[in-house]
Amino acid sequence: MSFLSHLECARCAQRYEARALHNLCACGSPLLVRYDLPAIAASLRREDLGGRPASMWRYAEFLPVEDPAGVVTLGEGWTPIMPLERLGAQLGLPGLLLKDEGLNPTGSFKARGAACGVSRARELGVTEFAMPTAGNAGGAWAAYGARAGMRAHIVMPVDAPLINQREAAACGADVRLVRGLISDAGRIVARAVAQHGWFDASTLKEPYRIEGKKTMGLEIAEQSGWDPPDVILYPAGGGVGLIGIWKALDELRAIGWLPQHCRPRLVAVQAEGCAPLVRAWEAGRQDSDFWEGAATVASGIRVPKALGDFIVLQAVRETGGVCVAVSDTEILAALQRMAQVEGLLICPEGAANLAAVMRLRDSGWLPADARVLLLNTGAGIKYPEALPAVLPVLEPEADL
Repeated sequence: MSFLSHLECARCAQRYEARALHNLCACGSPLLVRYDLPAIAASLRREDLGGRPASMWRYAEFLPVEDPAGVVTLGEGWTPIMPLERLGAQLGLPGLLLKDEGLNPTGSFKARGAACGVSRARELGVTEFAMPTAGNAGGAWAAYGARAGMRAHIVMPVDAPLINQREAAACGADVRLVRGLISDAGRIVARAVAQHGWFDASTLKEPYRIEGKKTMGLEIAEQSGWDPPDVILYPAGGGVGLIGIWKALDELRAIGWLPQHCRPRLVAVQAEGCAPLVRAWEAGRQDSDFWEGAATVASGIRVPKALGDFIVLQAVRETGGVCVAVSDTEILAALQRMAQVEGLLICPEGAANLAAVMRLRDSGWLPADARVLLLNTGAGIKYPEALPAVLPVLEPEADL
């Protein structure tokens, strides 16, 4: 099923045995999963994917779960790519597209990372894990943990979306709230892991969440007829999805499924109230500083300091992309515009991508003939607080 080879440090390239449980490299950096790509190239053709199930597990050779019976699934992946014809015409970008990750189980792209991370953790003997979350990841890992019969301990900010708090609790997780940010939740989880011996499933502190999110990149390539869009915009908090897409496209080039010149430009989008990656990008730095006083309506990208910031910045630079920050006012306006023009109720993080597209178009960075893909990372219906509306109430005998 899998052509898993080994784990490799993203910073120092130290190799680790993939069949043992690991968190970070000894140098403190994230580990990336590596595969026997020549063996995949020799045994699998693009055409072989055609008859496979419409889920992320159609790419089993590119995923780390070795025993098919070990897959924990709720039907995640193979989300649609939709042309935004009316909106694209308004913006002068006729090649504007959207991939809707809100159609995944648990309502966000986090289902991909949870499915792969939980599956591999259970395969390696984990029965209990802990993690901090800004919201959607907690709901996803709680759901997949329940599906796998594993115990989940989840810490999230007290102002995380209420639905995320309740869905994690409903799935039986031990949910605690902290008066602070995800960074504060992370410190609580680190102490608990050291004290209780639970597996640390924090973002990029385990290697396999990236692999689930990597399937977004594999799907983008296949769904585009192996001719991916020119530009892909991703709302970056921890940035795992962007890293995953970058990794997927690299692997596809390595096995000859994409030509070497096929390098979609990756755009990391942040909010002006929490933009450590953008600040590092603009300063030409390799990593970012902690962002003090992080605040944004897009809770999923309210991450003051990403553990894999240097990987995100590398991916953006290598692909000729850019990092851009938008205001909350722009995010909410973009959310409303998408709903009113295309009938798509997207999450604030996804709306940040649309706001960024408008900025990049106005600056001239985006040419009018570019094929541009927005990643909507979650279902807008999970964010009622971002959709204020004062509606008239009629008496029964009233006329419209």
